[in-house]
Amino acid sequence: MAAALTAHFFTTSTASCNSKPYMVSKSKSFGLQFNSSNYLRSFSGLKAATSVNCESESSFLGKESTAALRYSFAPKAVKQNLDTVTRFLPCASFKVAILGAAGGIGQPLALLIKMSPLVSTLHLYDIANVRGVTADLSHCNTPSQVLGFTGTAELPNSLKGVDVVVIPAGVPRKPGMTRDDLFNINANIVKDLVEAVADTCPDAFIHIISNPVNSTVPIAAEVLKQKGVYDPKKLFGVTTLDVVRANTFVAQKKNLKLIDVDVPVVGGHAGITILPLLSKIKPSVSLTDEEVEELTVRIQNAGTEVVDAKAGAGSATLSMAYAAARFMESSLRALDGDSDVYECSYVQSELTELPFFASRVKLGKNGVEAVIPSDLQGLTEYEAKSLEALKPELKASIEKGVAFANKQPVAA
Repeated sequence: MAAALTAHFFTTSTASCNSKPYMVSKSKSFGLQFNSSNYLRSFSGLKAATSVNCESESSFLGKESTAALRYSFAPKAVKQNLDTVTRFLPCASFKVAILGAAGGIGQPLALLIKMSPLVSTLHLYDIANVRGVTADLSHCNTPSQVLGFTGTAELPNSLKGVDVVVIPAGVPRKPGMTRDDLFNINANIVKDLVEAVADTCPDAFIHIISNPVNSTVPIAAEVLKQKGVYDPKKLFGVTTLDVVRANTFVAQKKNLKLIDVDVPVVGGHAGITILPLLSKIKPSVSLTDEEVEELTVRIQNAGTEVVDAKAGAGSATLSMAYAAARFMESSLRALDGDSDVYECSYVQSELTELPFFASRVKLGKNGVEAVIPSDLQGLTEYEAKSLEALKPELKASIEKGVAFANKQPVAA
């Protein structure tokens, strides 16, 4: 991206385009001052510029993040020595913790979250190898401060004062493994981490990435209930990757501009429990029955597609990190007061007879403001049959998570 003017950023500094950057007294927020008739029009997370089109087709950020950046700055024009000075001040700064930050998902996710202007502090936690990740990431000249925490003894400190906790911790899928094969290992990891969240930052948004999400979210809910701090509005299973894949595959199939495509994905986050509602695509497109089945199966099996392609070297880490960063940005926008934030997520729900279900939700300052029922209305025959077919498997996964949590007493 071409940039006529560039500012360097400090966590607690004000940068001026007419002079060298200078440090100011410590503050939670930061400011940018441009003594120029050309106002700052965008902030990419890497550098500020006077002329960057955030909504270009090649934009890394996309619609949602572009909107987040736009809403996260409030312009104030003032007169000073007959020159117009435009100030852009963040409306809010939030503290985020990544539990499992040294892993295959955690590292790229940390980088993407480091780019957000809504984040003031980024805490990285893992059982090992966090120090190097923290040092590496701290060299990026974006405003947020990065702090590393290693081992269970430092877990409570990593969660102090945190607004959003994202949990990608656990073992990845390997060739031939299903998400349920991961259950015994990852279930214990999620249980222990959520206990710490309940003890230290019970009011935080909790984003669960660790698979199998269909079971780990119910585990987290039961742990929070046992701790007496469960707020169903603030517990999320991150299923955004299913939406990201659906949007990508549909756009490729029908030669559409990707930025315009939106496919709601409901159900769960494994195999046939993933149900893309292709009749609800925006913009509306015509698909044959064969295309619907082909796209549905590919979206459902996209994780396996990546696992097989990596031939034992890993799972879908980069696309998962991207999707998790998108959901994080949406959560931060909602916390910041944006009243127009919608994402699909696996949450406690009454849309069906199942206690947890992925669907489109409206996010607000207190978490889920509304579960949107309209996507499940007017389904095609194929979608209605698929919805009924997924319910037994999703129900079994939920019950498995609940049973595990209830057999494992939480620490006092």
